[in-house]
Amino acid sequence: MQKRLIVLLTACMLGRSLLIAQIRMDTVALSLPQAERMFLDSNLQLLAQRYNVDAQKALIIQARLWPNPNLSYGHGPVWPVHDPVEATFINNSSNSASLSQLILLAGKRNKQVKLAQANATLSEFQFYDLLRTLKYTLRTDFFNIYFLQRSAMVYNEEINALQVVVKAFAEQEGKGYISQKEVVRIKAQLYSLQSEYSDLLLKINDAQSELKLILQVKPGLHINPVSDSTALDNLQPDKYPLAVLMDSAYQNRTDLQIAKTNSTINQLNYKYQKALAVPDLSLSFSYDQQGSYVHNFQSLGASIDLPFFNRNQGNIKSARAMIDFGNTTVKSTLATVEENVTMSLQKAFLQDKLFRTIDRSFSTDFERLMHEVLNNYQKRNISLLEFLDFYDSYKQNILQLNSIQFNRVSAFEDLNFYTGTNFFNYF
Repeated sequence: MQKRLIVLLTACMLGRSLLIAQIRMDTVALSLPQAERMFLDSNLQLLAQRYNVDAQKALIIQARLWPNPNLSYGHGPVWPVHDPVEATFINNSSNSASLSQLILLAGKRNKQVKLAQANATLSEFQFYDLLRTLKYTLRTDFFNIYFLQRSAMVYNEEINALQVVVKAFAEQEGKGYISQKEVVRIKAQLYSLQSEYSDLLLKINDAQSELKLILQVKPGLHINPVSDSTALDNLQPDKYPLAVLMDSAYQNRTDLQIAKTNSTINQLNYKYQKALAVPDLSLSFSYDQQGSYVHNFQSLGASIDLPFFNRNQGNIKSARAMIDFGNTTVKSTLATVEENVTMSLQKAFLQDKLFRTIDRSFSTDFERLMHEVLNNYQKRNISLLEFLDFYDSYKQNILQLNSIQFNRVSAFEDLNFYTGTNFFNYF
């Protein structure tokens, strides 16, 4: 029986190697810097936001332009009152023309330019905020897939080992060497592992899907994250004091800059709405060949609206309220920034402390013992209960270790995200 188990194990490992070789044809190994370069070069959301920035900058040019002058021209007959019988359309025609120019008062043009500039600045901050958010998602998905795949390897290894045992038991079934109860128990454990493995693969596929959308790669491609475990282990949450992290957040958090820019826009809009309450002046020059009391009549004129009814009262009141709204939003965002940085630093310390308490050789020893336990079970040196208990303990240990490592890396990524700066890198 032992020889047959060895043969089956060898065949299973060979088949697994062929399967992995086949999968690797559609798999690309990416380090984090490579993934970030792909993201910056190909992400469509970033490209769309860049176009929005260009569109807002073009509106600055439009705001600087002066209103066009207005030219009007008229031609028609004149019927002299002194001799209407002899007057004809041809010999009594008249030409008239006028040229007018609108003059914006109360600094409306300069205020329009400042508003357009502020909106362009806002669009740039929105671009960088999108960049910050997508990069955070990319890095989080990258490490989530990295550690989930390490957990999947454990399931794959245990499933393959149990499949070898089940096949060997199937050959011995009916010969009295193996009890039916033991066979059922082994199969139940195998089916449980396969179900858990399937759920884990679904999580990996979900994370893969999100990462591929960010990187804009073809759907059939499988991304295999590659990371330096030594660099991950060397991360230290006390590398930067809280004051440095907080100062970086004040300067680089794009959501805070967006809130401040919106507040500035509200203040500029209030000034612009007040300026709109001042009527604009229109200057004109007119010429009339025969339509006036003298020939070749020329005149200068000016016109202005009388602000009796509409003095833009509603828009001014609304703009004033928006200033209070903007100032309150800035205070709220500032409080959120301070809380985010403080709590993420505390989280990083807690996760790092938990990680440091783990014996690094623990998982290696478990992996070595797992093969010994399998051999001892095949030789009947240990019972079925001991065998299954050890396998379950091994699986839980590796899953817990990968979860702790991911939570730790995720805590450092939170710090990078909340400070707006990549203080902690892994390469």
